[in-house]
Amino acid sequence: MKLMSAIALPLVVAFALNPAMADDNPLKRGAVTEVEDEGGTLNPDEMSLSKSLKNAMRGQVDMVICAQGYLMTKMGEHGDARTIFRNCADKGYTGTMTWMSYMETNGFGAKHNPQAAAEWDRRAAEAGDPIGHLNHGLNLLRGHGVERDEITARKFIDKAADAGVKDAIEVRGSGYDWNAATPDADNWRYEERVF
Repeated sequence: MKLMSAIALPLVVAFALNPAMADDNPLKRGAVTEVEDEGGTLNPDEMSLSKSLKNAMRGQVDMVICAQGYLMTKMGEHGDARTIFRNCADKGYTGTMTWMSYMETNGFGAKHNPQAAAEWDRRAAEAGDPIGHLNHGLNLLRGHGVERDEITARKFIDKAADAGVKDAIEVRGSGYDWNAATPDADNWRYEERVF
């Protein structure tokens, strides 16, 4: 009996800690066990991704909800992640502006859009975000989604470097070679298009 308990207990714990393993996982089904009636709410949907999405759609966001957009995009739920990121960006969360740029650059949840990506980076930079400074500076340096402007690009990269952003320090140290921040893996994105 003790051997059975020694095996069964870890399995129970594994299912409890990893709800994705269970067939009745609410995230998998999209169902919630919340029940409302005149007496109140039974099993309120307080900390689920669906609750975070509902709150974001109402404009009720905080750092936790904004961070859950990251989880949603990693799960492949790009549309929901975009909803959260946009609503968080509208409330001034600059990290979500950077994530929206990432989504636009990679075509997650919508078609690849370099202009929209550059606009999100510009918004983050104008809000004072050091990563926004770097990304906006790199866009200006490359001419990715915006017109190329090396003088303004250097100013933004310098702001990021002065704030201690490692990649910005490397770009500045390389004489503003944007390849110092993004090695050749993404060069195809920044090539000048003929048609």
